Amino acid sequence: MRCVHGQSGPALPAVLAAAAVLTALTASPAEARRRAHHGGGGGYNPPYAAMVVDAKTGRVMHAVNEDALRHPASITKVMTLYLLFEQLERGKMELDTPLTVSANAARMPPSKLGVRPGSTVTVEEAIKALVTKSANDIACAIGENIAGSEAAFAEMMTRKAHSLGMSRTHYANASGLPDSDQITTARDLTILARAIQDRFPKYYRYFQTRSFAFKGRVIGNHNHLLGRVEGVDGIKTGYTRDSGFNLMTSARTDGRHIVAVVLGGKSVASRDNIMAKLVQANLPVAYAGARTAAPVVEVAERPRPAVVAERPVATRTLVASADEDDAVETTNSTGQPLDIAPRGGATPQGSPKWRAGAPGAVPASAQAYAPAATAAFPAANGKYASRLPASEPGEARAPAPLRETAAPAAKPVSVTPWVIQLGAMDDEGKAKSMLADARQRSGSALGKAAPFTERVTHGGTTLFRARFSGFSEAEAAQDACRALKRNGFTCFATRS
Repeated sequence: MRCVHGQSGPALPAVLAAAAVLTALTASPAEARRRAHHGGGGGYNPPYAAMVVDAKTGRVMHAVNEDALRHPASITKVMTLYLLFEQLERGKMELDTPLTVSANAARMPPSKLGVRPGSTVTVEEAIKALVTKSANDIACAIGENIAGSEAAFAEMMTRKAHSLGMSRTHYANASGLPDSDQITTARDLTILARAIQDRFPKYYRYFQTRSFAFKGRVIGNHNHLLGRVEGVDGIKTGYTRDSGFNLMTSARTDGRHIVAVVLGGKSVASRDNIMAKLVQANLPVAYAGARTAAPVVEVAERPRPAVVAERPVATRTLVASADEDDAVETTNSTGQPLDIAPRGGATPQGSPKWRAGAPGAVPASAQAYAPAATAAFPAANGKYASRLPASEPGEARAPAPLRETAAPAAKPVSVTPWVIQLGAMDDEGKAKSMLADARQRSGSALGKAAPFTERVTHGGTTLFRARFSGFSEAEAAQDACRALKRNGFTCFATRS
């Protein structure tokens, strides 16, 4: 396990040991119920990751498994609110704008506000419902009101994440309800924690909401560090059975400002105490001068594909963000970690081999190029990892940089009956870069696929489709696309 500490940050084992003692002393009744539900013994050990960043300088003060894929759970709702704040900033919505809650949104599992289908909540009520109750029904309603459907909204979320530099994040829904395609990293979440404050300081104050009065009910905030740990001013908790207990935090005092993320806590109490120790150790030694780090800003978003693939059916569970109130085991949990790598071994270098009868004619606009020289992420033992860690977290290695190689002469690509498309770019170099990145991250999932670009013109605009050929059946193309989505890409399968 690799750790990066600030000047006086405590060693993680000391933090964990202190957290274990405090957990035993401070576990709430709901936490006790959760332990009883899970049998009280070992066995519940979600993969851990954490990161602390000095928001004024961008310096990493603490990091453990910061680039390993994890499930965000209801920290997802920070991005949901980012897009809602964007609607407010652009004048497309006001705080008193009514949001209609559809029957689909009303059916969302807990945590939820429990409003009736066809009823409305204001934008401000929706913000507070997400910040305090972590309401899944309202998160879905926000997505539907902005994008027309939750699926379309999830695509917006993913594109926004990538434009912010959250390169390993992919969203499948607006709430954080369990889905194998809903993934992120601790590093990506520290980017989001900084970005939402840089972009929306006016609306970020909602994350300080301690309680929310709604139709005669007073709803408390799940974030127990507010008012308990000096300097903490937000922002979001999360829990699913597979993610463990998650927390994104911002803290500032005496001119210092840090953001921190803890993923995979074993309980509410242990997660909170680990975070409290990280804040108390790192905030006093953070930089107190004028900010030197540039604000987190968006780069140009990738154009949306003209054709959208059918999304796989999302799994449903009983709880998305339980925390202390609803910590029960989800019905669809397999107890297994997320599969993040292809089933086979490393992709051999060189030309792919083709099945007889598969190739077809190559479009005149298609251009082949050499695949990247790197493959999947090596695990600590040097072999290709097939799963997230199920118990004690091991070292998470960052993706190896692409090696620069001399571009060979273009070779024609045999286009098979089915292809997968990642996007359509305004520059061929960008399209090739996207394909090379996909090849690097996905390893043998694309082992028999050949990358190519295809030039198309729409309304006087020239675009370059980024595609992989090599699939004779729809199922094979869709499987490869799902593997790409697990690695943070948006794609769809289509007939050639």
